[in-house]
Amino acid sequence: MAKLGELKWAMGASIFAASFIFGLFLLGVIFLLQYFVVGFDLLTGLLLALGGTLLFILFEYAVGPAIVSWSTRLVYLKPGENPWLENTVKDMVQKSGIPMPKLAVVPDRTPNAFTFGRTSSSAVLAVHEGLLRSLNQDEIKAVIAHEIGHIKHKDYIVMTVLSTLPLIAYWVSQIALTAGWVSGGSSRRRGKDEGNAGAILIVIGVISFVVYIVSFMAVMRLSRLREHFADAFSAYLTKNPRGLQSALAKITYGLSIAPKATASARSFYIEDPQQARQEIAQIMENKNKYDLDNDGVLDERELELAMEKEAKSTWVQMNSLFATHPPTFKRILLLREIEGEMDTGQYSSDAMYRHV
Repeated sequence: MAKLGELKWAMGASIFAASFIFGLFLLGVIFLLQYFVVGFDLLTGLLLALGGTLLFILFEYAVGPAIVSWSTRLVYLKPGENPWLENTVKDMVQKSGIPMPKLAVVPDRTPNAFTFGRTSSSAVLAVHEGLLRSLNQDEIKAVIAHEIGHIKHKDYIVMTVLSTLPLIAYWVSQIALTAGWVSGGSSRRRGKDEGNAGAILIVIGVISFVVYIVSFMAVMRLSRLREHFADAFSAYLTKNPRGLQSALAKITYGLSIAPKATASARSFYIEDPQQARQEIAQIMENKNKYDLDNDGVLDERELELAMEKEAKSTWVQMNSLFATHPPTFKRILLLREIEGEMDTGQYSSDAMYRHV
């Protein structure tokens, strides 16, 4: 039985682990550069590593929301511009005991939604035009409740801070490896010092790539966990788990057939476009196996069975270690457990995370 404290502990542990790993990474890079350029200085290297890690985190916290806003091309709604959406969100935030977020619409035909910001009072809840067009009102309400769950849990703030660390390590690895190979290739003509520089850069590149993989997996684990907690919050807030089940199925399918586009805020979306495309593509490859009545079409029940089997496959389980979101069927399965509990009439919102 999970509790909200588990999510908070996971967020704190992820911040510590990612920052610690990134700090060690910076420390190693600084030591190698110092050793080659100015000599070994333990105290200076430690201070630079700690300061660098802190500055990176503060920088991402400061500019992260602006980057998300710019990259998604969202348009902020004025009061009264979309009364139904505004009233729906206002009603839900009052029930949730959180401030009213800013509302925005993304001019995108794909069905998606996301939340971002620095604090609960400055949070932004954005929905795609495609979501408003392709889902019914109950499904939209379920999606909105899911996003309000992220605001309630404050997990989007942690994701904003952490998401940049793996990316920085990746950039360093690519730059260092490229420079190392170039320097190493020219060392035969320029002497021993250039050869040492090339070797050091290659070591930095390899270490940076390992740090990228480890920190990325840690951030993705937190990203998947927070989605389950937000799904459970939505189910209890709307008292309609089936609404989110249906919404997730439509969103996953809708994203899978949409034109491929750069998902600049993948971990913030209610569903990752790239992951949705992979899920549906895997099912379509095995379509004949899941088409039980051989009519050439996967009906709702056949599709559910296909998603369930695919979610249990070794490939999906391995791939999910690097995924921003849990497989859609696992999310639907959680919602079904909550629905079954609600059908008995014996449930309490005080234990809404028991199925996570």
